Amino acid sequence: MNPTSEPRPFALGKGDRIAVIAGSGQLPKEVAEGLIRAGYRPLVVAIEGEAGLGEDPRYDFLRVTHEELGKVLSILKREGVTHLILAGGVERRPPLSTLRYSPKILMHLPRLVAGYARGDDGLLRAIIGFINSYGIRLIGAHEVVPELLAPNALLTKQAPKASDQKDISAALAAARAIGRLDIGQAAVAVGGRAIALEGIEGTDGLLQRAIDLRSHGRIAGKTRGVLVKCAKPGQELRVDLPSIGPQTVRDAHAAGLAGIAVEAERSLILQCSETVGLADEHGLFLLGFERGREE
Repeated sequence: MNPTSEPRPFALGKGDRIAVIAGSGQLPKEVAEGLIRAGYRPLVVAIEGEAGLGEDPRYDFLRVTHEELGKVLSILKREGVTHLILAGGVERRPPLSTLRYSPKILMHLPRLVAGYARGDDGLLRAIIGFINSYGIRLIGAHEVVPELLAPNALLTKQAPKASDQKDISAALAAARAIGRLDIGQAAVAVGGRAIALEGIEGTDGLLQRAIDLRSHGRIAGKTRGVLVKCAKPGQELRVDLPSIGPQTVRDAHAAGLAGIAVEAERSLILQCSETVGLADEHGLFLLGFERGREE
């Protein structure tokens, strides 16, 4: 599948088996529940210290350390896994010297080392190539739970004002710029200019910096403001789509922002009902904007 093409309806064939490598956050839980609702019994591989998922009679379960990730594909192949979903974040990257390898990984080690040095997108592409070498098909979380994809619509009672639209444009331009550099997927704009960009600390850290800027008076006298999240230009869409959830709304409200705008069909809204409800409660708008806007 072309990674930038529209997702096809997901279905396992006879004899197929699907696994989920679960990192941090809500996404692994939503993916596992989506597979169970669809009638599948997935194998959940929980990364120790990252995943919030535990053993459950509705799925098979395996816990691994970060250092054991180099051997996971060999294990999945022995377990008959044909399809794989990577869901959730991985906060800690262990030194390559501490990883436990399968013999096959040695053939791909130069690409993995190069990807490791390039950043998130470079590493993900190297990992995807390694997954493919085992004959395992990588699929996106959104192919299993398409209802998580943000629609091209206003989801809240509050709507953006004209000044907010200027902030959306400014934050989107900044987010696309850092996306091209494989730095992040989000930016905050206040008063028509970008004031904070997402870095390695993620959206939580970005919003905390916006909170700090308010408290330090760096944007004194400026009201409102917008958080924008979008996919990186040319991003591999089967992994690491931008996502928001209830905590994003809480942090945006604490930062004094007027709302959140995410790229429709290329962003995930986790715990959607709760997320939209919180936005309404705090008087924030939540907008899915059209794909391709101002690219």
